[in-house]
Amino acid sequence: MLSDGKEKYEKEKIKISVSSEHVNEEKAEHMDLRLKHCLAYVLHTSGTTGIPKIVRVPHECIVPNIQHFQVLFDITQEDVLFLASPLTFDPSVVEIFLALSSGASLLIIPTSIKLLPSKLASVLFSHHRVTVLQATPTLLRRFGSKLIKSNVLSATTSLRVLALGGEVFPSLTVLRSWRGEGNKTQIFNVYGITEVSSWATIYRIPEKILNSTSKCELPVQLGFPLLGTVVEVRDTNGFTIQEGSGQVFLGGRNRVCFLDDEVTVPLGTMRATGDFVTVKDGEIFFLGRKDSQIKRHGKRLNIELVQQVAEELQQVESCAVTWYNQEKLILFMVSKDASVKEYIFKELHKYLPSHAIPDELVLIDSLPFTSHGKIDVSELNKIYLNYINLKSENKLSGKEDLWEKLQYLWKSTLNLSEDLLKVPDESLFLNSGGDSLKSIRLLSEIEKLVGTSVPGLLEIILSSSILEIYNHILQTVFPDEDVTFRKSCATKRKLSDINQEEASGTSLHQKAIMTLSCHNEINAFVALSRGSQILSLNTTRFSTKLGHCSSAYPSDSVSQTNIQNVKDLNSPVLIGKSKDPSCVVKVSEEGKPVIGTQKMELHVRWRSDTGCYNGLVYVLKSNSGEKYWMFTTGDAVKSSATMDPTTGLIYIGSHDQHAYALDIYRKKCVWKSKCGGTVFSSPCLNPIPHHLYFATLGGLLLAVNPATGNIIWKHSCGKPLFSSPRCCSQYVCIGCVDGNLLCFTHFGEQVWQFCTSGPIFSSPCTSSSEQKIFFGSHDCFVYCCNMKGHLQWKFETTSRVYATPFAFHNCNGSNEMLLAAASTDGKLWILESQSGQLQSVYELPGEVFSSPVVLESMLIIGCRDNYVYCLDLLGGNKK
Repeated sequence: MLSDGKEKYEKEKIKISVSSEHVNEEKAEHMDLRLKHCLAYVLHTSGTTGIPKIVRVPHECIVPNIQHFQVLFDITQEDVLFLASPLTFDPSVVEIFLALSSGASLLIIPTSIKLLPSKLASVLFSHHRVTVLQATPTLLRRFGSKLIKSNVLSATTSLRVLALGGEVFPSLTVLRSWRGEGNKTQIFNVYGITEVSSWATIYRIPEKILNSTSKCELPVQLGFPLLGTVVEVRDTNGFTIQEGSGQVFLGGRNRVCFLDDEVTVPLGTMRATGDFVTVKDGEIFFLGRKDSQIKRHGKRLNIELVQQVAEELQQVESCAVTWYNQEKLILFMVSKDASVKEYIFKELHKYLPSHAIPDELVLIDSLPFTSHGKIDVSELNKIYLNYINLKSENKLSGKEDLWEKLQYLWKSTLNLSEDLLKVPDESLFLNSGGDSLKSIRLLSEIEKLVGTSVPGLLEIILSSSILEIYNHILQTVFPDEDVTFRKSCATKRKLSDINQEEASGTSLHQKAIMTLSCHNEINAFVALSRGSQILSLNTTRFSTKLGHCSSAYPSDSVSQTNIQNVKDLNSPVLIGKSKDPSCVVKVSEEGKPVIGTQKMELHVRWRSDTGCYNGLVYVLKSNSGEKYWMFTTGDAVKSSATMDPTTGLIYIGSHDQHAYALDIYRKKCVWKSKCGGTVFSSPCLNPIPHHLYFATLGGLLLAVNPATGNIIWKHSCGKPLFSSPRCCSQYVCIGCVDGNLLCFTHFGEQVWQFCTSGPIFSSPCTSSSEQKIFFGSHDCFVYCCNMKGHLQWKFETTSRVYATPFAFHNCNGSNEMLLAAASTDGKLWILESQSGQLQSVYELPGEVFSSPVVLESMLIIGCRDNYVYCLDLLGGNKK
C-alpha cells in the first residue's frame, strides 16, 4: 500500500503522462528507431518461443520504471543497492540507475562470490549492509531456508526492501517460513518481460498477510501496473477479459521496444508474454508460463505447481522441477539426507493428483542457476543424465536380477501400479498401454541397465512378450554362458489365422456433401503419400476397376516417362466454420490472434474401420471406403504405401522386417525383400535415380531397386528411424529419434543435419518448389528449414507432433501454399507455409498419429478411434 505522498506522486505522474500524450498525439503515432537519442540500450533474449530476439530499448520505455521504483522503495542516498543482475539482464539497468539517480550506493561483487551462498550472505548483509535487493526467487533460494531466516530476513537484517521477479513468486506458505520473527523487510512481487523492458507490475505483500497463520490457496497477485504501463488479459480468441483465465499482454503508449528488425513500432503496441493468469475480483493471479504447461498421462499439468507443493514441505530446503526430454517429470531437491526421498514421495501423494507425481527425485547440493539468476534447466538435465548413468553402474548382478529389474522398468515405463507383483510372461508392450515413444524409453532404460546396446531389441519390444524380451537380452548380455531360457506359456498369435472380415470391421458411409466430377478416360488415379508427395498415372488401364474418379489434373500433366511431383492442387478456397468457433485463430504479424479472417469447414464424407495392427494391407475404394483387396504380411503393418507411376506397383514395409512390392490390380505380391530390421515407416520413391528408400527401427536407411528389391546402398544412422524418408531432386531426408533431421545425397553421402529438442517421428515434407522442408518433432513444434538445413520458422502446437505435415495450394486468389499438420492430442493445424502463421485449427474425436493428406476438397486422416476420416473442405468467400 502506498503512503499518501506516494499516492499523490502516482496520480500526478499519471496526469502528466496523459496530458503529455495528448499534446504529442498529432506529432507521431509511431516510435522511430532512426530518431536521434531514441535508444537507451540493446540486449538479447531467448523470447517466449525459445527463438532469440534482439530487443532495442528506447529511453521513454525504461525511464518510467526507474522513476516509479525510486518513489515506491523510498530510495535515498543512505541506501545500498546490490547489483544482482548481470548487464545482459535488463533489471540491471533499473538497479544501476535507481542508485545513480538517488545518490545511493551500488554494490558490485565478483561472480565467484555469488556462487557461494554463505559467503554471499555475509558480504551483503554483514559487511556492506545492503538495504535494497532486487533478485530472482532462485537467487534467494540458493541461500537455503535456514540462512534466509537467520540472516537475509531476520529481525536485525539490514534489508529494507526485497523485490522478487523474473520467475514465479514463492507461495505465501514458503515466504512465511523464510521470515524470522520480528522481520520488517518490505517484500514486493515484481513482474515484466524483456520485450517491454523491464518491469510492468508490482505488488507489496501486506504485513497482515505475511504475519497471518491461515492457509492461503491463491498465489500472490501481480498487483498494479507501473507508470505508463498497460496490462491486458486476453482469452484464446484475443478478446480482453475482466474475469477468468487468459494470457497477459503488456505495453503502453511509450512502453514500446523494437524487436529484431523492427524500425518503427506503433505507439501503444501490446506484446504477448506467454504467461497465463486468472483474473478474480479485479486482481490478477499468475497461473504459469506457456512453456510450463505439459500434457502427462492424458491430463494438463503446470510443472510449477509441482515445485510449489514440494517447496512447502518442511524437509525441502529448495527444489526445482523439469520435464526431462518431454518424457519424465524430475524433482530436484537440495538435501544430503537420502532417507527423506521415500517420505517426500508419500507427502506429494497427499497433495498432488496422480498425474503430477514426479517420476524421480534427485538430491543435489545446490540449485544451478543462469547468469540471469534463473534456474538453469540445461544444467539440471545434465545432472539427471549423470545421475541415471551412475545409477546404472554395476546394477545387474545376474539373470534373475535382470528379470526382476526388467519387470520394474516395464511397470515404470507403462505407469503400471507398483502393487502389480509380477508382470505376466505373455504381456505384450503395445497391448499393455505402450506406444512408440514409450518403447524408445524402455529401450534406453534397458541398455543403461545392462551397460551395452542390444541389437534388434526395439523390434522385440514392439512385437513380442516380456518373456521374449528377457530372453533376447540374455543372449546379448550373457553370450558365453549356458543360458536356460524361461518357458513362455504365451502362444504367439498367427496373423494368418485372423478372420479377415472380423479384423477389418465394417465401413460407415455418409452422403458426400460435394460430388467430384469423373473423367474415366483420363488419370485413373492420383497417388498421394504423406508429406504431400503426389504422383499421377496417365493411363486408362485401371479406370473402372477401383471405381475412382479424379479431376485433379489434366491428362498430360504427368506421363509414364516424365514423372514429377504435381505442384498445384486446384482446391477450393478454404473458408467456412470449424467444429469449434473458438478454435479458429489467425495470427497477425505481431502475433496477435485475429478472429474471423479465415475459416475452414470440414465435414465427414465417409469413414472406415480397418481394425488395428493386424498385419493386413488394405486397398479401399476412395469414393466409398469399401474394401477392394487385403494382403497379409508376417506381422503388424504401420507403414503407408507408395506407388511407382511407371508400373502401378505399390510398395510397403512390415514389422516382419520385409519390404513388399504389390500389384493391387492383379491382387498379387511381385517381390519381397529382407531389410535387416523392422520397417515401421513408409517407403519413398525417387524417379531419377530410380531408387526406392526404406528405413528400419535398427537405424538403417536403404536404397532399393524398385524393379527387383535388391539393395543399392545402405547407411546406418545409429538410432531407430520411425520417420519416413522423403526425396527431392538432389537429396533424401529423414528424421531420427535422437532429434536430428538428416540429409543425404542419392548416393548415400550425408550432407547436413538439423537438431531439434525431441525425437523426430514425423517425416519430412518438401514445398512444391523444393526450397523448404517441413516436419514435426516431439518437442511440440512444426519446423520449416531450407535445403541447406537452416531454420526458417517454427510453430508451437499443443502436443507432440508425430505426424507428417502436408503442403497444399489455397486457390483463394492469394496464390498461397498452406500446410496441414496434426498433433497427437487430435488437433489439425492449418498454417501458412511461407511464414508458419496459424490459419485455422480443427479437433478430431481422439488422438492422432496418422498424417493428413489433401486432394482437391478432401482431407484424409486416421484417428485413434480406429477410423479413417475423409473430411470435405468446403469453400466460401472471404469476409
